[in-house]
Amino acid sequence: MKVQADGDFGEWITVGGNHFYPGYIIKGKERHLMIDAGINLMGPAYIASLEKVFGDKNALDYVFATHSHFDHLGAIPYLKRKLPHLKAGAFKRVGTLMKKKSVLDLMTYLSELQRGFFQNIVGDEDVHIEAVDFELNLKEGDRFDLGGVTCEVYEVPGHTGDSLAFYIPEIRALFPGEACGIPEGDKDDDVQVEFLSSYDDYVASLEKIIKLRPKLICMGHMWVFTDDDAAEFLQRSLEATPVYRKLIESYLDAANGDIDSALQSMAKKEYDEKGTIGQPRESYIENLKAQVRQVALIAAR
Repeated sequence: MKVQADGDFGEWITVGGNHFYPGYIIKGKERHLMIDAGINLMGPAYIASLEKVFGDKNALDYVFATHSHFDHLGAIPYLKRKLPHLKAGAFKRVGTLMKKKSVLDLMTYLSELQRGFFQNIVGDEDVHIEAVDFELNLKEGDRFDLGGVTCEVYEVPGHTGDSLAFYIPEIRALFPGEACGIPEGDKDDDVQVEFLSSYDDYVASLEKIIKLRPKLICMGHMWVFTDDDAAEFLQRSLEATPVYRKLIESYLDAANGDIDSALQSMAKKEYDEKGTIGQPRESYIENLKAQVRQVALIAAR
């Protein structure tokens, strides 16, 4: 099944926040973990979810980020201000990026574009994004015993160079961030392919994820796939990736290799006219720039 990322998924997993920016709360018998904490504007909603789940927001021990994009870790500074004991974890590069003013300024700009949609959550809260320490530099092979369940770390570059996936083998639950794309289309039956840093790494990471044979895929946005639909979505994502690359190639060919012209034509047709991509346009354009450049580099080899 494909179901909205809301509520509980078995005894171990509860969705914090909302389905647009889910923070997946893993309720171990000894320690508790949240995977991803979306835009900073969602910070108060995550705190409310922790209070509801545990009766005490301070019960959360860890927050892990799947990658360095603002919509997957923007609320971590807020959570760490509210929960001083909280340990944050991500790929090593993320901690460095979260100390750069230019990165924090861009995250703030992209988040503020959505403030109107989340003002009822933010209220008068100070949710500003600031430099923050990541106590845990996560890497392939790391394991965290939460009591009854274990969180395993896998490096899955391609969407970003710092992308991680988290896997709970006891229940075969996977948290891939955007390493396997995002459902899109009128019925979310298509796949929004998400290679930004490396096409080849993205394909290799998808193949790695498929070998885990997850029965539950908790997507970075909107959806959770269960049982046979989990495997089906991963296979569909793998098949969609070279198709999407060829689509970009067609725009580059029509523009005689001019990256900016191809970008503008593709954004107009695929985003503006089709209207099936839920991502904010500014974020879509930033991502598309990286994808077109990636494909142009491949063509130049």
